[in-house]
Formats: sequence, structure tokens, C-alpha cells
Amino acid sequence: MAAKEEANHIHSSFELAEISDGKPKCRPRILLEPVQRHTSVKSYVMKKVRKACSCTPARAKDQITSFLPVLKWLPKYNVKENILGDLMSGLIVGILLVPQSIAYSLLAGQEPIYGLYTSFFASIIYFLFGTSRHISVGIFGILCLMIGEVVDRELHRAGFDLESSVPSSYHSDMSVSVVNSTLGPMNQTSQALCDRSCHAITIGATVTFIAGVYQVAMGFFQVGFVSVYLSDSLLSGFVTGASFTILTSQAKYLLGLDIPRSNGVGSLIATWINIFRNIHKTNLCDLCTSCLCLLVLVPTKELNERFKSKLKAPLPTELVVVVVATLASHFGKLEEKYGSSVSGHIPTGFLPPQPPDWSLIPSLAADALAIAIIGFAITVSLSEMFAKKHGYRVKANQEMYAIGFCNIIPSFFHCFTTSAALAKTLVKESTGCRTQVSGVVSGLVILLVLLVIAPLFYSLQKCVLGVITIVNLRGALRKFSDLPKMWRLSKVDTLIWVVTMLSSALISTELGLLIGVCFSMLCVIVRTQKPEGQLLGCVPESEIYEPLPAYRDLRTTPSIRVFRFEAPLYYANKETFKSMLYKLTGVNPLWVLAAKRKAEKQKLCEETASPNGNQAAVSVQLVTQTLEFHTIVIDCCALQFLDTAGIHTLKEVRKDYGEIGVNVLLAQCSPSVRDSLSRGEYAKKGEANLLFHSVHQAVEYALSAYGQNGCYDSEA
Repeated sequence: MAAKEEANHIHSSFELAEISDGKPKCRPRILLEPVQRHTSVKSYVMKKVRKACSCTPARAKDQITSFLPVLKWLPKYNVKENILGDLMSGLIVGILLVPQSIAYSLLAGQEPIYGLYTSFFASIIYFLFGTSRHISVGIFGILCLMIGEVVDRELHRAGFDLESSVPSSYHSDMSVSVVNSTLGPMNQTSQALCDRSCHAITIGATVTFIAGVYQVAMGFFQVGFVSVYLSDSLLSGFVTGASFTILTSQAKYLLGLDIPRSNGVGSLIATWINIFRNIHKTNLCDLCTSCLCLLVLVPTKELNERFKSKLKAPLPTELVVVVVATLASHFGKLEEKYGSSVSGHIPTGFLPPQPPDWSLIPSLAADALAIAIIGFAITVSLSEMFAKKHGYRVKANQEMYAIGFCNIIPSFFHCFTTSAALAKTLVKESTGCRTQVSGVVSGLVILLVLLVIAPLFYSLQKCVLGVITIVNLRGALRKFSDLPKMWRLSKVDTLIWVVTMLSSALISTELGLLIGVCFSMLCVIVRTQKPEGQLLGCVPESEIYEPLPAYRDLRTTPSIRVFRFEAPLYYANKETFKSMLYKLTGVNPLWVLAAKRKAEKQKLCEETASPNGNQAAVSVQLVTQTLEFHTIVIDCCALQFLDTAGIHTLKEVRKDYGEIGVNVLLAQCSPSVRDSLSRGEYAKKGEANLLFHSVHQAVEYALSAYGQNGCYDSEA
């Protein structure tokens, strides 16, 4: 009870000075009674438990529709208004997905059929669990790159030759590998039963399963806030840096070179060194095909982007290029005559389900965490962006469930990691998408390819797939043109972008992301450790106080200093706070006290040595002369919080200045800061009022409390 009274005393007691007939007098006291807060951990926990365990028909229905949002919106689906847009967008995105799924499979170190599986299952599962109406979930280049690096590393550990890719009969290899999953790949019998392709998809599916489990766990524990540490500048820098790695990994296909993929730190530089060492082995057929595809794809992509407002649908150039290139390769017999590398046999139908390889989980758990975080961060950010644009809401935690199940369930069907993809989402939105029914249409297009058309891509050159992948990196690489604007807006964000981009490109994608996050948080810490601190002046004819260095003609009261500290006050910047306050006010109370004590000691010694104490009196007078001001008002509007060290610092400053006759007042404290001050016993019961609603109130109180003669009046 005493604590509450003390809190009321601190929170609620304010006196304002009013000038009448040349004499300061007090206005009526303002009393604000704080809301009583009774926090009982036991009652809070019991309330949550009762709410979680209660089961009514309405609550059960709400839980089911929250977990499966399709049950909520599909019965209300307006066929007349939505079906045409959904069919058109789904068909176009499905056509675009076919070549991209095959192309990105190479990036993930997998056979083309697995990219088609991944795109099909992701579209169907997100339709069931997702809350966004517009995003396209499927293969994403950055995640494919990260998967590919993990796959190559594990294949090397298992003893497979990275330079060769042995053709495999998918159905037999995969079915036999289920039976022999307990055998290690180093065993010769197991190698005969599960070849390189089989082991590669086992690794990819396992890391996908772990990433999905992480994402579902994040949704269950509601840790979507983790994505706030991945700022826009950090994600943009990461995507741009990873795009350089993707471009580098695909360059060998454009040149027709058969070189192993470099992994680990500095893989980008190592890959280019290998390319230039083997440049004399360039396959001229692949090089000419790559140049022709670039000459077709780049201009048409630019035309699509430039005239997207006039075109009802983007030109399906990628599909046309794939069809023409496949026909040219087949009838020109480019593989037999010129040794051009082709996609090879792509079977129809689906493989039987296979569980992840549990023995690989310990070695893949750390890699899956980075993949999971990137996947859900991109998905949630895109979902919220398009929801805001079209005026509806998405649930971040449900989006984590959705993307998690888009990884867990397909991992049993030989798929690899998926997330939302910006380029395909933009196409989906611009072609009239209204709901995720368009995703089902895209899935049906992929299904048609899987069941009927897939074997026709046997002669498709890998260099064509590499060109498709590289052309789709244009958006990420164009971020360099935004740097001047970003620099003008925020130099710190630009620095975060550059550091993340360089570390992602030159070191590795996983370490680049970690370095970017650490550097971003370091920038936040440095900002709070080295904040701005300024003296304030009053705007004429108002009660507003602004920084003196920022504006002209501000009015100041000679006997009062108003100081603002623009950061939280905590253990890391407490010394900065004090040194800045001492510097701007021009008075360090510790030095004044030390000089005063030294002078008094000197006076005592001289009086003991000589009966004439005139000289000693002069020396004491020099250090104890009256200060220019009698009050310091600290504007606390920018103090978001105080920790124990911050409270102790304020008490210390108040005590030190009080010993030299300067009173310290606090103004514009937020309720949380006032509560911290109350619990920290900043002002005890019976002491003078020290907290004020505004700076102007504090200044008027100081003028009232110190009479015209400058002496403090405790009765004021």
C-alpha cells in the first residue's frame, strides 16, 4: 500500500508556475490517479489455461477454420466475379512454372522431375493452409542455391563424384533406396542401389523436412517476431549477394563446362577461378545456344515489364524458348554431334512416398534453420505487402504453418524447399488473380506436364535452363541502381545492404545472412550507445521546446538548462548520457565538488599556519562562485525505457547536482518510465515534486520555486 501511495505521489503531483503582478505563483495542482494493476502470475496462467482448454462448438469451428482457412473462404467463393481472373492467372503462372521448375532443379543439385514435383505440391498445399490471396508459393532461387550447397557438401562426404551425374532410372532407384535406407552410401552395395541422383534428393528432402518442422514450430510458439530482425535492407542485400552466387553457379552451363561446384567460404571466387582455368574446354554449341537465348529472353522480359499495364498477360517467352530449343536440339542431334549437355530422361507419373533419412538430421539441422528463417521471412513479408495493397489481412503465424506444411508434406514425395517468390507473385497479381484457386489451376498445369509432357524435354539443353535462371535475376541485380536513393534516405541501411551483399556473395550464403543480422543489430546498439543529446529552447509565443542547434530565434531562460537525450538510458550508454549532460551544461558537478573540497582543505591549512585568513577566503570564493543556472530540466520524451543502471544514473546525476545547488527535474516521462522510476525509488515520499507532464510545466515550476532573488523556496 505504501508503494502505491509513493507511486501516486510520483506519477500524479504536478505544480505549474504562473506569473501575476511580477511575482511567480502556483497554479492548482494537477492530480492524475494511475490505473491500479494487479498482476498475479497464478491467475494469469489459470486464465490462459481455461481459455485454451475450453471447447465449445463455436470455438471448435473457429479453430478448424483458422487451421484450414480454405474451409472459411471457399464456400463463399463468388464464381461469377473471381473465376475468370483465377483461371487466367493460374494458367499463365503454371506455364511460367514449367521451365523455371526444370531450371531451378539444376540450381538445387536435383534432377528436373523433382522441380516439377515441388511446384505441384507447393501450389496445392498452400491453397489449403495459406491466408494470402495473391502470393505464388513454389521454387525460389535463393533457397534452391542454399539447398544445392548442402546437397553438394553431403554428396562429397558420402564419396560421390561431384563432376559426374550418372543417369538414373528414377522409379527403381528410389524404391530400392527405401528398402536399403539403413545402408551407408559409402557401402558399395548401397551405391549400386541408390545412385548419386537418388542420394541427392534424399538429402534435399531431409533438409526440407527439417526446415518445415522449424517453421511449424515457429508458428506454434508464435515467434513470428523473429522476422523483424531481417530488415528490408538486410533481405535485399542478401538476395542480391546470393544472386551473384546463383549467376556464378550457372555460368558453367552457359559455357558447357563440366566442373565441380565449389562449396564453403569463398566459393564464388573459387568457381570463377575454375571457369577461367577450363575456359579452353568451352562447348561452342552450348555457348552459341546461350547467346541466342539471351538475345531473345532479355529484350522480351524488358518489353513485358515496360508494357505490363497494356498487356493483358505477359508473353510466355520462356516456354517458347524451351519448346524451340528442345526441338532444335532433338532434330539437330546436338548431344550426339557436339557433346551438348541435355536434361535427359524425365519420367511421367509420381514416385512412391519415401520418408526422410533420419541419420542425416544431425548434419543438416543447422543448414535447415537458415533455410527456414529465409523462407518464412520472405513469405510473410510478401503476404503482408500484397494484403495491405488489396485491403485484407493475413495471419503471420498461419503463414508459417502454411509454408511449414508446404515443406513437411512434400518432403515425403521427393521435393525440396519452397517459399513465396516475388516475380511469380507479381505476374499472378497482374493477370487478375483473386484467390488461391489460381494456385490450383497452376498445379493442374504442372500435373499435366508430369503425367504426359515431361518425357518430351529429354533433348532440352542445360545451357537453356541456365539462361532462364540468370535472366530471372535481373530484379535482384537492379538493386544497385537504388543505392544512391537509399544512401540519401539512410546511410546506415545502405551500409547494412553493402555488408550483407558482399558477405553473402564473397563468403557464403549462410554466413552472409548471419553476418548481416549481426551487423544490423550492431548498428542498432551503436546508435543507442552514441545517441544525440541537445539543449532545448522555447519557440516564441508557444510552449514548444526544440533543439537550439536546429532552429533559430529560440528563447532560453538563463537560469535553466533544458536537456534532451534521444535514446533509451541503459547500462551501455549511461556514461555517454552523463558526459553529454556535463558538456552541454558546462558544469561537471564532480569537478566542482572536488575543487570546493580542495579549496576548503587549503583554507583550513592556511588558517592553521597563519592567523590572517584573507588569502584563503579569496581562493574559496573563486571556486564557490554562483553558477549561471539553478535548474536542469531533462526532457525524457525519447527515453523508451530505463534499466537498473539507467535509474541509478538519474539518481546519481540528481544527487551530484543537488550537492552544488542545482535542482534536476524530469519532464515528459512515459508511463513505463515513470513506473520504472517509482519502483527504483527515484523520489521518496515527502520529497519535492520532480516529474512533470511537459517541459514547459517544469520550467514554470522552476521559475516559481526559485524566487526572483534566485533562491530555492521549498514552500513554492
